Amino acid sequence: MYAEERQQEILRRARAMGRVDVVTLADEFAVTTETIRRDLTVLERAGVLRRVHGGAIPVERLGFEPALSTRDEVMIAEKERIAKAALAELPDDGSIIIDAGSTTGRLVQVLPLDRELTVIVNSPPLATALAVRPNLSVIMLGGRMRPRTLATVDDWALQPLAQLHVDVAFMAANGCSAAKGLTTPDPAEAAIKRAMVRAAERCVLLADHTKFTNTYLARFATVAEIDMVISDSGLDDQVAAELHAAGPDVVRA
Repeated sequence: MYAEERQQEILRRARAMGRVDVVTLADEFAVTTETIRRDLTVLERAGVLRRVHGGAIPVERLGFEPALSTRDEVMIAEKERIAKAALAELPDDGSIIIDAGSTTGRLVQVLPLDRELTVIVNSPPLATALAVRPNLSVIMLGGRMRPRTLATVDDWALQPLAQLHVDVAFMAANGCSAAKGLTTPDPAEAAIKRAMVRAAERCVLLADHTKFTNTYLARFATVAEIDMVISDSGLDDQVAAELHAAGPDVVRA
């Protein structure tokens, strides 16, 4: 097993069981405790685990939300595949929303140059990246900017969304399950996401497979309100079946 594979399995176990133990992991993976400690350090630096005495716990248990810069450094290949798969859902022309997030940020990078689109965003970094594209008309939603996610929130973002109707919204989420829906830690950000979903004719969730073991404080949509889920090949078969049974098409890139 490669180090990256072992680290993903450690993260999966931590989220499933609430914590992991260094000695137990070393025995089960047949590696030294020093190797497991290095794995936990890598995962802590990625912002997905927090080290505790003798092991680690997932950050969700702490109510901790990794910064955008931290999230942008993990699952890079998976996010790039998801973004490329999402291109099939773009309208030939018209309008789209691109939600703030690390995976949606990858979509911004691969948008085609030959399609005239109006793009609505609530992220200054995404707006800056899009503004130089002559084929795009970019609308930046105002409001208070959350430092951790670099997303704008509150009334100055909510009021324009109430007046908009777009063809497709490409959404991000911190957590998703068939039972609990799409969730995020911050209620103000959840309100913006909820308004984005309501403003769109069609909603597409872009989320790597690790998001489907998490549930956070604020729900902004049920799975039934989403038309398509695009994840990566690591998405569990049973989870994919549960999502599809709730309504949306499921694509694994």
